Amino acid sequence: MSDFSYEFSRLGLCDLDDLVDLEKICFPHAWTEQQFWLCLKQKQYYIFGLKKKGELAAYMSFFNVADEMEILKLAVHPAHRLKGLGKRLLGLVLQNCIEMGIEQAYLEVRRSNTAALVLYTGFGFIQTGTRKGYYPDNKEDALIFSLDLMPQ
Repeated sequence: MSDFSYEFSRLGLCDLDDLVDLEKICFPHAWTEQQFWLCLKQKQYYIFGLKKKGELAAYMSFFNVADEMEILKLAVHPAHRLKGLGKRLLGLVLQNCIEMGIEQAYLEVRRSNTAALVLYTGFGFIQTGTRKGYYPDNKEDALIFSLDLMPQ
């Protein structure tokens, strides 16, 4: 069951330390503070997060160009996993994207990331391609997914 005591908000430079800390916990090849900083300086880059008592529990980042968005990262702190936060965060962000006039969502995910595959396909994302040997650490394939946010 999801805990609704989490606060949803857009994150910015004031959240940089928390973002970097969570990134290091969740990803073996974590983005650096400088990478986050450079992205946050761009108006097309968005990060939304869920906080509990002021502490960052989850975040999702994406780029928006014209009427499209590309999901870059979705991370949930291990202490907050299995509570539906990834699902809640993705749903809230996609709703915000619809309100922004974004019509298409895209992402890449490791073939072996079954939890992410279940999450994204549960929202209706469909696989549209494969990038062979995409990930440099182990040459794993990336699966490309898309979702029409404005179905006809």
